Amino acid sequence: MRLLIDEMFADAVAHGLRDRGHDAISVREARPTLAGATDEEVLKAAADGGRVLMTENVRDYRPLEIALLAAGGQHAGIIYTSNRQFPRGHPHTTGRLVRALDALLADPPALADRSIFLRPSAG
Repeated sequence: MRLLIDEMFADAVAHGLRDRGHDAISVREARPTLAGATDEEVLKAAADGGRVLMTENVRDYRPLEIALLAAGGQHAGIIYTSNRQFPRGHPHTTGRLVRALDALLADPPALADRSIFLRPSAG
């Protein structure tokens, strides 16, 4: 599974996943023009690149996902997180995200044209 990590997350999440052998890039690493791009542009870039998008922005991306699918479009998948489960200001969040994503990627679900919520891993 190839991941595109939305810009609300530290690039260290993508780095940590790559250190564990996963194909993960942050929005800032993907293309400099994606940093600060609209949500529509980021979702399109993920879909065009065959990458699963990870974002905390359910409020904006869920309607975009629904509209895309209703129009006959496709995407590789969306992994939603929450600030409650993975608080961005907490110093351990990056490690917790990397561990949870690593566990998910060990047995990846079929995500084509689907979305899921990431849960913290037990370890």
